[in-house]
Amino acid sequence: MKKGLFALAIGAFALGMTEFVMMGILPDMAQSLDISIPEAGHLISAYALGVVIGAPLLTIILQSNPPKTALIILASWIMTANALSAFAVGYKSMLLLRFISGIPHGAFFGFGAVVAGRMAEKGKTAQAIAFMFTGLTVANIVGVPAGTFIGHVFNWRITFEIVGLIGLLTIIGIRYWLPEFKATLAGNIRKDFAIFKQPDLLLILSIAIIGTGGLFAWYSYIAPLFTEQAHFSGASVSYLMVVAGLGMAFGNLMGGKLSDKYTPLPATIILLGSMAVALILLAFVSHNQIWVIIMTFIIGAIAFAIVAPVQIMMMQSARKAEMLGSSISPAAMNVGNALGAYLAGIPLAMGYSYVAPEWVGAGMALLGLLLAFVLKAYRKTSNIEASIAVGSTVLKTYH
Repeated sequence: MKKGLFALAIGAFALGMTEFVMMGILPDMAQSLDISIPEAGHLISAYALGVVIGAPLLTIILQSNPPKTALIILASWIMTANALSAFAVGYKSMLLLRFISGIPHGAFFGFGAVVAGRMAEKGKTAQAIAFMFTGLTVANIVGVPAGTFIGHVFNWRITFEIVGLIGLLTIIGIRYWLPEFKATLAGNIRKDFAIFKQPDLLLILSIAIIGTGGLFAWYSYIAPLFTEQAHFSGASVSYLMVVAGLGMAFGNLMGGKLSDKYTPLPATIILLGSMAVALILLAFVSHNQIWVIIMTFIIGAIAFAIVAPVQIMMMQSARKAEMLGSSISPAAMNVGNALGAYLAGIPLAMGYSYVAPEWVGAGMALLGLLLAFVLKAYRKTSNIEASIAVGSTVLKTYH
C-alpha cells in the first residue's frame, strides 16, 4: 500500500476521533462546562454545521491549488482548531471552536478521495478510497474509546490535544508521502452547483441526512444511555465504545458487500428498515446490560453499513462535478449529525428518559426509508440508469 494513502488514513483517523469522541465524553464535558447534557449535545451539532458549511466553501476556494497543498492547509486547520479546543474557557467558546473544527472535515475527505483515486493502480480505485476511510473505522475502535477513557479518567481537554497531535502527524505524512498532482482546472461554480437541481441527487441527499440522523439520535446520547439507563459505571463507557466501534467496522465491510449484491438503493432500503427495528428493540431492552451490549454492536454495524451505498449513489448522481460531489456526502451526513443530536435532545430537555433518543432515531430511519421508496419510484418512472466510473471501469446499476 502506498505511503500517501497512510497519510490520508491518519487524517481520517483524526477527523473520526474528533467527531465521534464527543459522544463518549459528553457527560464529562457537560459537568466541566456546567451545562446540561442536552446543551452539551449542541456541541455535536455545532461541529456538524461546520462540516456542512465548510465542505462546499473550502472545496471551491481550494480546488485551484494542487491537491497536496490543499490537503496540507486542511490538515493544518484540523490540528489548530482541535488543539485550541483544549483551551476553551466556557460553553460559548467551545461551541464556536467545535464549529470551526468541523469546517475542514468534508473538504479533506473530498480532496482525499480524489487523490486516493489518482494514486491507485489501474482497477483498484475503490480499494484505495476505501483504505483512506479505514481511518474512520479504526478511530471508532481505538481512538474514540481511548479518548473517552482519557476524558473520563483524566480530562477531556487532553483528548482534543491528542487530536491536534494526530493532525500534526497528518501534515507531516502528506508533506513527505503524498505525491504531487496538478491542480484540477477551476470549475464553473454555477455549473458545479447545477447538480443540486437534479431531483435524484436531492432525494439521495435527503436520505443521507435523515438516515444518518437516525444514527446520531442514538449515538449522540449513548454515554448517558449506558450509565443512566443500563446502569453501567462511567469507567465502562470507554470499553462499550469499543463494541460500537467494532460494529461500525463490521458494518463498513457489510455495506459494500450488500451494495454489490443488491445494488445501492435496495441495500439502503434494507438497512434503513433494519435500523428502525433495531432502535425500537433497544428501547425495550435498555435496562438489560447484556442486550444493550448486543444492540450496540448491531446498531453500529447497521448505521455504518448505510455509508457505502449512500456514498455510491451520491457519486453516481454528482459525477459531473468531481471535487464538489466528493465532499457532498460527508456534508449531508453531518447535517444528519446535527439534526439527530438536536431532535433527540428535545425530549431529554423535556424530562423524558434516555430511551427517548432511540424513538427519535427510529422515526428518522423510517422517514429515510419512505424517502428511499420515493427515490425508487422516481427512478422507475424516469427510467434512470445510474453509472459511475471507477478507475477505468464503468459500473452500472439499474433501478
